[in-house]
Amino acid sequence: MAGSSPEHVDVLIVGAGISGIGGAVHLQERCPGTTFAILEGRRDIGGTWDLFRYPGVRSDSDMHTLGFRFKPWKQEKAIADGPTILDYLRETVAEHDLARHIRFDHRVSRAEWSSNDARWTVTATHRDPATGGEQAVSMTCGFLYMCSGYYSYREGYTPEFKGLERFGGRIVHPQEWPEDLDFRGKRVVVIGSGATAMTLVPALAADVAHITMLQRSPTYVVSRPSRDAFANRLRRLLPARVAYAITRKKNVLRQGLVYRKTRTQPEKIKNLLIGGVRAGLGPDYDVDTHFTPTYNPWDQRLCLIPDGDLFVAIRSGRASVVTDHIDTFTEDGILLASGEELEADVIVTATGLNLVTLGEMDFVVDGEPVDFARTWTYRGLAYSDVPNLVSSFGYVNASWTLKADLTSEYVCRLLKHMDRAGATRCVPRLRPSDTDMPERPWIDDFPAGYMKRSMHLLPRQGDRTPWLNTQDYARDVKLIRRAAIDDGVMAFDAPDREFVPTR
Repeated sequence: MAGSSPEHVDVLIVGAGISGIGGAVHLQERCPGTTFAILEGRRDIGGTWDLFRYPGVRSDSDMHTLGFRFKPWKQEKAIADGPTILDYLRETVAEHDLARHIRFDHRVSRAEWSSNDARWTVTATHRDPATGGEQAVSMTCGFLYMCSGYYSYREGYTPEFKGLERFGGRIVHPQEWPEDLDFRGKRVVVIGSGATAMTLVPALAADVAHITMLQRSPTYVVSRPSRDAFANRLRRLLPARVAYAITRKKNVLRQGLVYRKTRTQPEKIKNLLIGGVRAGLGPDYDVDTHFTPTYNPWDQRLCLIPDGDLFVAIRSGRASVVTDHIDTFTEDGILLASGEELEADVIVTATGLNLVTLGEMDFVVDGEPVDFARTWTYRGLAYSDVPNLVSSFGYVNASWTLKADLTSEYVCRLLKHMDRAGATRCVPRLRPSDTDMPERPWIDDFPAGYMKRSMHLLPRQGDRTPWLNTQDYARDVKLIRRAAIDDGVMAFDAPDREFVPTR
């Protein structure tokens, strides 16, 4: 790669997590003969499931929808822990002989498109794992498929806490969980009320003196069995692929139904959710204070509690929830706005992620830097006036992989169309009738903090097809899987050669 002539591939995938691995399998199966490589900034596959190492790390979606469409999930537990998910990904890589395509320790920093050459030049920094030395390398590709996720791998989000430096114990962020952290027999405070906090509390409760989940405001939670009895029974009766397909469809329909009910009957769903918490914690627990949000269900993510493990930890007396605001850190813990002080030996800041656009890279098209906030999203996977580029971005209200699979299918259909048409460039362009579209945020009707902090960096969506990012799998099946490739918006040509458009 470091030679005078950069290595060239038809498709370059950035990221070897769920999206990148799935994308590579789709390419192999649907576009045989297409050359591709995967650049991965870390030294192993897995993305999220390799990065996060905190105790209890697990999926908060069922693996029959978080798993790939093409690879059945065969484990008894549908809500799986991180190592088991990583094993599933390793199996996928081995089964499809993908290891030879992956370049580890290649952190991509820049992509430059040349219309004259109809190709991207991608610059990365390769870190030698043996020596630690770094070298700038480049590759070229005809098509760039970004599968780098939606958050920064460099660091998690931590608010500015007053008096942080005063605390005499240890402060850790779940994204950078240290292997040597000794929490046994200690007093632990976990700041946050999202999925990470609700995973950590029951995972640590049995080994600590006491653990407190400190939240500013409550989050909706729902308890579900970690095992899908329907899926496990079906797998004993039918071939694995058939059983998986049926279970996947059942779970997709259920997810969609629940989400739609939260939009049309929010009070009914709210009462069901709060009722589930009361059943899990008993009549004497202050559910109104600690588990009754002020917003409607799915205005922010619901938190899944497998087998009611958080409720079990609270009922045991080893865990508690405090709903209050932080005044300042102290030498011995945290002083709250109410005047109460939480003593702690370890404080975990489960305060969220830093969202980024397309892998924290710089993009340049024909010498002009790309500001993605000024682009329009095309079907939630491409960007107006940015050629030969698709990015995989999953759902906030359903399993990530549902959208990743749809996106990869689309990429393959797009590449096959370009090959048939003799095109070397494809680019979404606004029609004259689209220029007066009202601007809507990339993800609408979802005011979660981690989204609101970064929404100004993300592309806009409009009010009509194909300038939508629906966050609705059923709609996306029509918008992405069933839509015509040559739709009058995606333009095709061959700037590097003579091109006669075909239909």
